[in-house]
Amino acid sequence: MRAFLLLLLLFPVLELFVLVKVGMSIGFLATFLLVVAGSMLGVFVVRVAGLATAMSARESLARGELPAQQMMDGLMMTVGGGLLVLPGFISDVLGLICLMPFTRRLLVNKVRQRAEASATRQRAFADDLRSAGSSPGAGRPASRQPEVIEGEVIEGEFEPLDKK
Repeated sequence: MRAFLLLLLLFPVLELFVLVKVGMSIGFLATFLLVVAGSMLGVFVVRVAGLATAMSARESLARGELPAQQMMDGLMMTVGGGLLVLPGFISDVLGLICLMPFTRRLLVNKVRQRAEASATRQRAFADDLRSAGSSPGAGRPASRQPEVIEGEVIEGEFEPLDKK
């Protein structure tokens, strides 16, 4: 968590440093035009990715399949487009990495593996809690099924259906 916070604080400083260095190398106008072109490309990618993801998800649902792969691809393209919209060259490079099909597949697989591992841990933790709650001496009474008695009400009185 601290590493993420540190990265979040250092990222704008690094972007500004790279922006100034590139501006000194190729000039202000060329740097400005590159940043604007990158942002315009990012907006275009976000629009196209959203539409393409919606269409492919609809097709998958029509075939009766879950569109998990299409949704993850669309998410990565949206993240890549969002990074392109941010002004700066580091975010543009990261955005382009998210947009390339090969690296996008690698990132999607990595995210899917982490999500599956997290879900497995959560299920195991829930199973441990469930088994600890039902064991004697765990401090909580074991959950019981309620006893259901069928009956009918006649003139405000209760009369069981099966008279024993």
